[in-house]
Amino acid sequence: LIPDFSKFSVNMILAAMGQMFYSMSLAMGIMITYGSYLRKQDDLEKSVSQIELFDTGIAVLAGFMIIPAVVAFNGVDGLSSGPGLMFVTLPQVFDSMPFGQFVGIIFFLLVLFAALTSSISIMEALVSTVCDQFGLSRTKSSVLIFLWGVIVGLIPSLGFGAWSHITIFGMDLLTFMDFVTNSILMPIGALLTCAFVGYFLGVKEIADEVELSSKFRRKKLYIVMVKYVAPVFILAILISSVLSAFGWVTL
Repeated sequence: LIPDFSKFSVNMILAAMGQMFYSMSLAMGIMITYGSYLRKQDDLEKSVSQIELFDTGIAVLAGFMIIPAVVAFNGVDGLSSGPGLMFVTLPQVFDSMPFGQFVGIIFFLLVLFAALTSSISIMEALVSTVCDQFGLSRTKSSVLIFLWGVIVGLIPSLGFGAWSHITIFGMDLLTFMDFVTNSILMPIGALLTCAFVGYFLGVKEIADEVELSSKFRRKKLYIVMVKYVAPVFILAILISSVLSAFGWVTL
C-alpha cells in the first residue's frame, strides 16, 4: 500500500489502461446492449458510477489476495500476468500451501462461475445482434452462438494441454488469442467507437439520451474525452500492447 514512485512510468500507465479494457468489458458491445434494456427513467450516470466503484473495489480485493500469495510462495520473480498467472503460477502456489488442493478447487470453481457470468454478457451482445440483423429468434440465435463459441473455444482450451507445443509468434494458443482479442481488437473497436460517436453520430445524441432521466453532470468532460483524449490514449494502448507482445518494450 506504500507507493514506490521510482516504479512509476508511462509503460505502467499504459499497462493499467490495457487492463481496464478487460476489467470493465469495454469495446465489446456489452455496455451498449445492456444499456439498451434500461428504462427511460433509469439514471445512466448513476449506473456508470456504480460500475466504476464496484469494478475498482473487486480489483483491489483480488490484488490483496493474489499478489501477496504469489510473492510469499514464489517470490517477486514468480509474478506474471495473463493466462500464465491463472493456469501456471497460481496452481504452483496452491500446490505449495497447506490445504492447497481444497483452496485450488474452490478458486477454480469461482473462476468457472466468473467465466459463465462473463459469457452470458458477451453472448447477449452477440445474440441480440444476430436477432436484429438476421431476424432469428432468441432461441435459435443463442444455440447458434453457443455452438460457435464451443468450436472456437476448443482451440485455446488445448493451448496448455494437447496442443501446448504449438506457438504463434512465441505465444501458446490461449495467450495468442487473448492477445488478439484484448490487446488488438478491443482497442481498435474502442477507437472506432470514439470516432463514430464523436464525429459521425455526434455526442449531442448521447447527451440527450442521458438527460432523459437526469442531469448530465459530466457532459463537458464526456465530450472532451470522447472526441480528443480517449482516442489518443486508446491508440497508445494499441501500439504499446503490440510492441510489448513482441518483446520490443516491457510493460
